[in-house]
Amino acid sequence: MRERSRPRGRREAGGGGGAGGAEASPRGERRGDPAAGGGRGPAMEEGAADLRQRKKQNCSESDKMAPEQRNKENSKLGRSPKYMLIQRFAKLFFGCLAAVTSGMMYSVYLSTYHERKFWFSSRQELEREITFQGDSAIYYSFYKELLKAPSFERGVYELTHNNKTVSLKTINAVQQMTLYPELIASVLYQASGSEEVIEPVYFYIGIVFGLQGIYVTALFVTSWVMSGTWLAGMLTVAWFIINRTDTTRIDYSIPSRENWALPYFACQVAALTGYLKKNLNCSAEKFCYLLVNASTYTFMMMWEYSHYLLFVQAISLFLLDSFALAQTEKVHEVYKIYLFSLFLGYLLQFENSALLVSPLLSFVAALMLSKCIQMNMKKGTIMSRLLKIMYIYLVLTVAVTLNFLLKMFVPHKENEHLLKFIEVKLGLNTTKNFTMNWLLCQESLQAPSQDFFLRLTQSSLLPFYILVLIICLFSVTQVIFRRICGEPLKETVKLEDGRIGERPEIVYHVIHTILLGCLAMCLEGMKYLWTPYVCMLAAFGVCSPELWMTLFKWLRLKAVHPILLALILSMAVPTIIGFSLWKEFFPRIMTELTELQEFYDPDTVELMTWIKRQAPVAAVFAGSPQLMGVIKLCTGWMVSSLPLYNDDDLLKRNENIYQIYSKRSAEDIYKILTSYKANFLVIEDSICNEVGPVRGCRVKDLLDIANGHVYTREAPVTSKQSQVVCEEDDNYAYSKYGRFCHEIKMNYSPYVNYFTRVYWNRSYFVYRINTVISFQS
Repeated sequence: MRERSRPRGRREAGGGGGAGGAEASPRGERRGDPAAGGGRGPAMEEGAADLRQRKKQNCSESDKMAPEQRNKENSKLGRSPKYMLIQRFAKLFFGCLAAVTSGMMYSVYLSTYHERKFWFSSRQELEREITFQGDSAIYYSFYKELLKAPSFERGVYELTHNNKTVSLKTINAVQQMTLYPELIASVLYQASGSEEVIEPVYFYIGIVFGLQGIYVTALFVTSWVMSGTWLAGMLTVAWFIINRTDTTRIDYSIPSRENWALPYFACQVAALTGYLKKNLNCSAEKFCYLLVNASTYTFMMMWEYSHYLLFVQAISLFLLDSFALAQTEKVHEVYKIYLFSLFLGYLLQFENSALLVSPLLSFVAALMLSKCIQMNMKKGTIMSRLLKIMYIYLVLTVAVTLNFLLKMFVPHKENEHLLKFIEVKLGLNTTKNFTMNWLLCQESLQAPSQDFFLRLTQSSLLPFYILVLIICLFSVTQVIFRRICGEPLKETVKLEDGRIGERPEIVYHVIHTILLGCLAMCLEGMKYLWTPYVCMLAAFGVCSPELWMTLFKWLRLKAVHPILLALILSMAVPTIIGFSLWKEFFPRIMTELTELQEFYDPDTVELMTWIKRQAPVAAVFAGSPQLMGVIKLCTGWMVSSLPLYNDDDLLKRNENIYQIYSKRSAEDIYKILTSYKANFLVIEDSICNEVGPVRGCRVKDLLDIANGHVYTREAPVTSKQSQVVCEEDDNYAYSKYGRFCHEIKMNYSPYVNYFTRVYWNRSYFVYRINTVISFQS
C-alpha cells in the first residue's frame, strides 16, 4: 500500500521525499518518525536498506492482494475468476493482434507507395540511387562501402578514418554522421545471408519501413494503455496515416536519422506511459523499466540530436514531479536512465563531448543535486520551507551554472551556428552571413503555414485535440489546487470520480505535447515530433470514459446517468469519427497506391554515367553540396563538400564553393576551388537561373547579400523580408564582374584560361579546372 497524504518533501528513514514519491510504511506507522534518525550518517544507510526491503514487501503484497480484490469484485458481480481471466486474455490478445497488424499494414503501405512513386523494381541500380537526395545519399553511400569492405572490421576502420570522401579532410564518419544505423543494417544483411535473396537497397529501405511499422505500433500501444481500449489505438493509426504529410518525413528522405530514431523514442514513450501508471504490478513495472532503459539508449545512439528531445521530456517529468503528481522514485529512476545513457553514449560514440555539454546532462544533474539538498535539509526549519518554495528556481539556476562550467572546462565542438541561428530567429541579432540566412530561408525552419493547420482541421484531428487538451488542463489545474490546499491524491482513481488529471501518465503527455507544440509553432520541422503525439492524445481522449466523465462532472448532468453516457460516448464518438475518416480519406489512400507516378531524371543519370566513364579515379568534384552527395553515392568519386550541417568546417566549405553562383571574378573562384584540390566543377542550371517563389531566399541572392553586392536593411533575412531585399535587379550594388555561373558559359577570357568545358546537358555544365604552374594576382 502507498500513502499519498503526506506533504511534499517529507521523507522516511533516508528515503526519497516528495508527495507520492516514497513507498509508504505498513498501515498505522507514522512517517517522519524521529526514531528514523533524520536520514543522516549511518541512519541513512539503514533507512535506505529498510525502504528497499519494504518496497519489495509491498510489491509482493500488492501482487498477492490484487487477485484477491478482483475475486471479491467478481463475486459481487456474479462472475467467476476463470471467466474474467478468459475475458482479460481475449482483450489483451486481440489488442496486441490489432497493434501488430496496424504496424505491418503501415509498413506494407509505405513499401507499396514507394514502389508506385519511384518504380524501383523496374529501374537500374544507378537510377535507384539517384532517388536518394542530399544527406540521404551520403548515409546510403556509407552503407554501400560497408558491404564492399573485405570484412566488417575493415569497413568500420575505413569509416572511422575516412579520407576518401572529402578532399583534404580525414573524418570519423561514424561519429560525425551517426552511422550506427548503417553499421547495424550491414551486419544484419551479411549475417542473415541475404546477399543471394535480396538486393542491398531493398534490405536497407525494408528495415526503415519496418521501423516505421514499429513506430505506429508504439503509438497504438500508448493510446491503448492510456484509454484502456484498443479502439483508441486504431483511431491513432488512422489519424497518423491520413496526416502522413505532417507526421513523418519518410516520403522525402528515407535514410534520415529521425526515421531511424523516432520509432525507438515512441517505444520509450509507450514504456514510460506504463511505468508512470499507479497500482502497477511489479512484473509489469520491471518490464516497462527495462524497456525504457533499452529504448532510451538506442534512441540516443541513432540520432545526434536525440538528447535535445530527451531534454524536453525531462522538463515534462520535472514539472510532473514538482506538482507532486507522480511518484518521485519513478521519476528519479528515469533521471538515472538518462545519466546512464549519456555516459554509455559518450563512451561508445568515441567520447562525444557534445553529450557532456548537453542541456540534458546539466538539467538532470541539477535535479539530482537539488533533491539531495532538499532531502538532507532539517525538516521544519525556515530554510527547508523556503527551499520547497524556491525548488524550481534552484533547479534552473544550478542547471544553467553547471552547463556554463562544463562548457568552460570540457573541450567541445558544439554547433555554434545553432546558437547563432536561434539568436537571429528570435530577433536578438542580425547577420549577413550566408549560412545563417540560408538556414533561415529553409521551409522546415520557418513558422508553420496555415495549410498545416487546415490539413489537421480537415481530418478532424486538431478540433478533438484541442477539446481533449482543454479538459485535461482544467482537470490538472484542479488537482494542483487541491494539492496546494493539502488534499491528498487518491490511490485509485475510479470512473465515477471524474478526475482524469490525477493520472500521472495523462499529465505527462499533456505537458509533453504542450512543450512540443510550442516548438512546432516556431519551427515547422518540429511538427514531425509533435503531430504523432497529437494523434495519440486526441484518440485517447475521445475513447476514454474517464475524460467524458470528467466533463460531465463539471456539467453536473442529472437527466442521464453520467457513467452510462460516458461509456456510450467513448464508443460512439470514435466509431463516428472512424466511419467519417474511412468515407472521406480511404479512397484517396487507395488512389495513391494505384496511381503510377514517375520519377525520372535523365540529365542526372547522364551526368553520373559520364563521370564513371570519363573522369579519372582520383578526380575531386566541386559543386553544390546536394549534388556532391549524389555524386559520392553513384560514382564513389571524392568531393569537396557534403550536405551536412553539424560541422563548422563543412559549413565554411559549402559557403566558399557556393561562390560559383556569386558575382566574383574567375581568379577568385579558381583560387577557392584549387585550395580544396578540386579537379572538376559542376554548375547546375537550376541554381544559376533559380526563380524560386521567394526571391530573397535564392542562393545567388543570399550570396550577393553576404558579399555586399546588394543593398539590404540591417535585419535578418527571412521569407517575409526577402521579398523586399531583392525586388528588382537594379537593387544590386556595383560589381565589375558578372555572375560567374553565367559568364563561364560564354567561353571567353579569362574564364577559358582557368576552366575548360568537358561535358554539358540541359541541367549540368562540367568544367575541368586547368592546371596552372604560376598565377599572378
